[in-house]
Formats: sequence, C-alpha cells, structure tokens
Amino acid sequence: MFGSNVIKGLLLLARGKAAGITEFGNSADALAASLAPLLAFLLVATALAALQGFWRVALLFLLMNLCAVLTISVGTHTGAAWLGRENLWLRTATALNWSIWLLLPLGLLAGIFTGLLTQAGLPFAPAFDAMLCLIGLYFFWYHWFTVRAGLQTSFLRAILIVLGINLVIGLLTVAPDLLDYAFGGHS
Repeated sequence: MFGSNVIKGLLLLARGKAAGITEFGNSADALAASLAPLLAFLLVATALAALQGFWRVALLFLLMNLCAVLTISVGTHTGAAWLGRENLWLRTATALNWSIWLLLPLGLLAGIFTGLLTQAGLPFAPAFDAMLCLIGLYFFWYHWFTVRAGLQTSFLRAILIVLGINLVIGLLTVAPDLLDYAFGGHS
C-alpha cells in the first residue's frame, strides 16, 4: 500500500527492527489509510449499540474512542514538532495507527496462555490480569520503539512522547465517562 508493506513493517517493529518503520508511507494518504479501518470499526460498533437502544452509550463510546484514535496522530505531530522532525510524523503516526490491530493476535495469545495458566492451577483472575499486564507492557514498548525509530529520537524523548500521548488518551477517555456519571448517566 503506497509503496509499502504494512504487515511486514508491523512484524519488523514487533521484533525490535527499526527498519520496519520504512515500510509505512510518509504521506497524508498513508495516514488516512491507517485511520480508515479504525474509524469504520468505531462507526459500526456505535451503530450496533445505537440499534440496540443504547444511543447514549453508543455516542459516548464513539466520542471517547474517536478522541483516542485522533490523539495518536495529534500527539505524534506535537512530539515531532517538539523535536524539530515534522517531516517524520506522518510515517510514525501511520505506523502507530496500524499497530492497534496487533491487539487481535496478542489477545488471542493471551487467551491461550491464560487458559494454560488456569489449567496449571493458577486462578483465572490473576492469570488474566497477568496477561493483560504483559500485553500492556509490550504495547507500550512497541509504541516507544515505533516513536523512537520513526522520529529518530532518544530513548528518553520517545518515552516522554508516548507517555504524553497515553496520558491525553486516558484523560479524554475517562473524563467523558466521569461527566456522564456526574450528570446521572449511570444508575
């Protein structure tokens, strides 16, 4: 796609190979292509919830997740501008957007390992929590590595950018739910 191979890039980055970043397009079209399936997923999930009669929850879900998805691109641009590397932000944001789809195979693997741990005698809740923590840590590392390779920056600056993006995503996704709760949206 756009002279690149997204799957190859994802897998290279997943293995800690910085060359994987070159597999992503560095254009507005490539960024739009990475956003399209995420936005389509959000719209379908929102429509399904609304059709079930949960229109408030559907709208809240859409707005929270739309903010989260767009924060990745805005945060990457902000980080690139801070570093004086604005020419690299499109490729980096594109790679970060595509990386969200890695959660599907990671979730499948976590389910398998959770099952194995419970079969070995560990209670389900701690096994499940351990797998969620491992996925979270890996995903943070993946984003850090992608930002470091994509924006060609230092260890610490990449951490600061990823922490900043995740902090804003956390605020944007939790704040609407807290407001909804404050105004009587939850019973």
